[in-house]
Amino acid sequence: MGLTYLHTMVRVKDLEKSMAFYELLGLKEIRRYDSEAGRFSLIFLAPPGQEEAPIELTYNWDGDDELPSDSRHFGHLAYGVDNIYEACQHLQDNGVEINRPPRDGRMAFVRSPDNISVELLQIGEALAPAEPWSSMENIGHW
Repeated sequence: MGLTYLHTMVRVKDLEKSMAFYELLGLKEIRRYDSEAGRFSLIFLAPPGQEEAPIELTYNWDGDDELPSDSRHFGHLAYGVDNIYEACQHLQDNGVEINRPPRDGRMAFVRSPDNISVELLQIGEALAPAEPWSSMENIGHW
């Protein structure tokens, strides 16, 4: 039996906020499907040049009462970054809370507007510890 990765789906409450968050991470929309009959949209986003590894945002036009308040049971999405400190600074400068700062120069966690945990990992060797990150405390759950 052959197996091929297709996508990871996450439900979103506010499509505009969610799109802005994932675009801040560096993902780009690669395709979209809008269903008038079903009253939903499926938006696929992926890192540039990695269209084979998308996430699917599912947005129900009439709202979605089934979304849990804490999506921790999902686990997390994970993305490699060229510079963990620059990535976290960019997100923080744009209003994203850094739940687990990259104190070790290697790993950080943030949350999407829908409470999806997103892990950021330094590609290659960990960077040398640097302030303000090395003394920053965790915020909430990650």
